[in-house]
Amino acid sequence: MGGTFDPVHLAHLRLAEEAAGELGLERVRWIPSGSPGHRAAPGTPAHHRLEMVKLAVQDNPRFAVDDAEALGGDAQFTIDTLRRLRAELGAKVPLVLLIGADQLHKLDTWRDWRELFERAHFAIGARPGYPLAPESLPPAVAEAWRHRAGDAASLRAAPAGRIVTFPMTLLGISASDIRRRLAAGASVRYLLPPEVLAYIRQQRLYSEDGRTA
Repeated sequence: MGGTFDPVHLAHLRLAEEAAGELGLERVRWIPSGSPGHRAAPGTPAHHRLEMVKLAVQDNPRFAVDDAEALGGDAQFTIDTLRRLRAELGAKVPLVLLIGADQLHKLDTWRDWRELFERAHFAIGARPGYPLAPESLPPAVAEAWRHRAGDAASLRAAPAGRIVTFPMTLLGISASDIRRRLAAGASVRYLLPPEVLAYIRQQRLYSEDGRTA
């Protein structure tokens, strides 16, 4: 599960937790990005975003943090990450890429996106405002879904190539909204883990005077 995590919040955690339970995943590897290739660099330095993810997942034995991208200096695309993981783990281990429905709607803009299916399965979590139906997707993505649709059992039957969906609690929480609230000195309590909020306060992130509520 990759992302900028700027900052990591409860919707990220629920997506990972519910995916692990619904799909029978052995482990969820969190991969905070350093310099993402497909978007502008996050405003928060990678070492802070990495530390916030570590704090957020520290009490869940099924979660692990991969710091390779956060500590690397080059721009990274998802295909680069999957190639690295395949080199590390081998060709036969099933890998599942966890993404939100919003990312599925623009999958055809990702670098070498068709090759992604050769490297991993896709598991799609629902997100408010992004229908999970082929007719709502770009034509090429819809066709890939029709051809590759599977279920949880299919993830264990092959190392890559399937697209599955899983039910999850719909939480309308976004990192951009959290950053706006923090910059305005508004409360973000119950939107992100207390440990992360304490770190934001300690490091004076996201607001000029470091106020958090």
